Amino acid sequence: MERKNRYYYRSRIAEKTFRRILRYFSLDLSASDTARLTGVSVRSINAIYIKLRYRLVEECEKHFHLGGQIEADESYFGPRRIRGKRGRAAGSKTIVFGLFKRNGWVYTEIAPDAKKRTLQKAIRGKVSLNSVIHSDGWRGYHGLVDVGYARHYRVEHGSNEFANEQSHINGIESFWAFAKLRMSKIKGIRKEMFYWHLKKIEYRFNHRGDNLYQLLLKLLRERPICPLSFIRP
Repeated sequence: MERKNRYYYRSRIAEKTFRRILRYFSLDLSASDTARLTGVSVRSINAIYIKLRYRLVEECEKHFHLGGQIEADESYFGPRRIRGKRGRAAGSKTIVFGLFKRNGWVYTEIAPDAKKRTLQKAIRGKVSLNSVIHSDGWRGYHGLVDVGYARHYRVEHGSNEFANEQSHINGIESFWAFAKLRMSKIKGIRKEMFYWHLKKIEYRFNHRGDNLYQLLLKLLRERPICPLSFIRP
């Protein structure tokens, strides 16, 4: 007997309707808008959206090791702002560390702080030693040469320097702008769900030239989501 829905195992939602939900998800529609357009309850749409975000988290975490021209940077996310404080001084915000391979993909992770030990650990875990690393002048990036990265170039933003010949971090900064614009459209992100939204944005950015709807169809044909599947918070 043919499965009712090839993409959502043991679901009561018809495959045709589920494909519409998937298309709206790929277009970044909210759960409430998708519920209104499909006639499926908001609760059910929210459950599907959570499972889809988790699948994208899994895809982002599968790989990867970066090599070549790599830009490293951290950025600060969060709705609250301390008057007179921005960037690394804004202690209430979530710190996100990012690596951008020029003309390629971005990788992100939540960092507990922007200290040297934390940033070096993230870089050493993802970037090959023969890479060329570009960063700003933050002291957290000092000493990369000492741990094996022979080519490390800095741009001193504190001196109003934003590019020095081929040394710049414009690529990762363009991702931060992309991510913050998308985050600003999401209302009430719970702290425990921030990482999932971040990875969804990372996946979108890395596949910005692809048809996201078709990519999702392929992912779910290979491994359908399940109503009873365990999702970690």
